[in-house]
Parts: sequence; C-alpha cells; structure tokens
Amino acid sequence: MSMVDVDVNGDVFCSIVLETPVSAPYLKQGGDITLLFKETEVSIGKNLSGLISLRNRFKAMISRVEKSGLLTKIYLDYKGKAVISIISTRSSEKLGLIQGDDVEWLVKTNEVSLIKEG
Repeated sequence: MSMVDVDVNGDVFCSIVLETPVSAPYLKQGGDITLLFKETEVSIGKNLSGLISLRNRFKAMISRVEKSGLLTKIYLDYKGKAVISIISTRSSEKLGLIQGDDVEWLVKTNEVSLIKEG
C-alpha cells in the first residue's frame, strides 16, 4: 500500500493505492497519471474554517446548479477545469448554493484512483 501525492497545477491531491512504485512503475516520481473520482464522492463546503481529516480540499467557484428531485448537480470551476459534485438537494438548499458562490470541494483520499497515462 502507498499514499501517493500528485501535483495538479500547484495543488497536491492525495490517493491511497494498493500498489507501490516498485510494483507499479507509473507511481514513480515524475510519472504521468490520471486522477479519477466519482461525482458522488465530491463533497461541498461553504465558509469552512479549521482543520478536517480530508486531505483533498480545494477552492472553486460554482458555475451552475441543477436541481432534480432528490439530487442536485453542482458544476464547479476549479482553475479553469470542470469538476462536478452530486449532493442531495436538501444539502444544497441548506448550504444555499448558487451560481457564483466560492466554495471548497473535498474528496476522501481513499476515493481518488490513479490510472497510468497512455
């Protein structure tokens, strides 16, 4: 098992994987990889302060909110890249999420998968 840090435009994403750089050479420093996580694993925080256990915590702006019954799809602009979060409509309403809001999005380390490029 390894904990792997990946630099993405100056932000460090963290992933726990079952392999090591010895068993999976693509994990060696300088390798090109793709990060994957499910939209349903992306949590949203608004006006967060203090420390939390989630290592993957990044700032973004909401570019669109689509409510659909029980679930709401939140589109985020993260450094010019699109990230989508699917959360309950109840949570989105409790947070008062609207287009233009500055928020933080979070993903647990064990929910980030790494895939070898190419």
